[in-house]
Amino acid sequence: MDTLALVVTIGVALFFTYTNGFHDSANAIATSVSTRALTPKAALAMAAVMNLAGAFMGSGVAKTVSEGLIQTPTGSKGMGILFAALVGAIVWNLITWYFGLPSSSSHALFGGMVGAALAGGTTVYWSGVLEKVVIPMFVSPVVGMLAGYLVMTAILWMFRKANPHKAKRGFRIAQTVSAAGMALGHGLQDAQKTMGIVVMALVIADVEDYGDPIPVWVKVACAVMLSLGTYAGGWRIMRTLGRKIIELDPPQGFAAETTGASIMFTTAFLFKAPISTTHVITSAIMGVGATKRVNAVRWGVAKNIILGWFITMPAAAIVAAASFGIVNLAFL
Repeated sequence: MDTLALVVTIGVALFFTYTNGFHDSANAIATSVSTRALTPKAALAMAAVMNLAGAFMGSGVAKTVSEGLIQTPTGSKGMGILFAALVGAIVWNLITWYFGLPSSSSHALFGGMVGAALAGGTTVYWSGVLEKVVIPMFVSPVVGMLAGYLVMTAILWMFRKANPHKAKRGFRIAQTVSAAGMALGHGLQDAQKTMGIVVMALVIADVEDYGDPIPVWVKVACAVMLSLGTYAGGWRIMRTLGRKIIELDPPQGFAAETTGASIMFTTAFLFKAPISTTHVITSAIMGVGATKRVNAVRWGVAKNIILGWFITMPAAAIVAAASFGIVNLAFL
């Protein structure tokens, strides 16, 4: 039963990574596709490869997820808690994907972890949740918006005398690089979140010891599933990000992607903080759009998206707590 529980939990974790991939592929490539810098197929293939590469670039975020948010639970109850946390995150991912809302897979996962831990009577490290999740959740969109605005302002000033047609063509080419950076940052951030969960499952099952390095097969499995999910594509969310917030042109797309990628690398390497790629790119798009004129951004759409951000953690926590209740009744 223990081995079966471990296999099922790891399988569900990998399925979560897959949903994360198709849910968040839009983050990496929506701007390049909507400005026609890349065809959708080429953009998805590039994003899949870069997500794979990004997954191998560090392990700080995985360590935060596996050790910094909840106490590693023990025994079959512990495995039930992890399973319920993942179910909470997957259900919320699928709901928001269906409605085309770019909500955060990361926060769905953290909400799921907290909800399942509370339902299962496991200690939640509230200081870790506050420091690594809640504060970055509020700070990263503000930074994304301001940085997007400043980067776009700098681009407009630097290219103020350039031929608009030539500049747009140049930025279309530059966008392939900025979109690749965005996808690399997404792999670096999001594949590691699932790695952290799989490592917790292995510790609970006594296959690994607390604090051991992440096994290579875990990195490969998480990276491959994220890439496959990315290649499957999330067209509903892509429409929201690429067109509904603001109609982007290539310089704006480049500015938004460069801003988003820079923030993701900084937070992963400097702070080991698992931030939401969704929050960062969406807020960067809003900041970039506001340089045109403030009402160029469709703030009504933006308001719905931000509302989705705030309800993601509590909603996933409730689903996860309910899932744990069912698992507890049926199996524990």
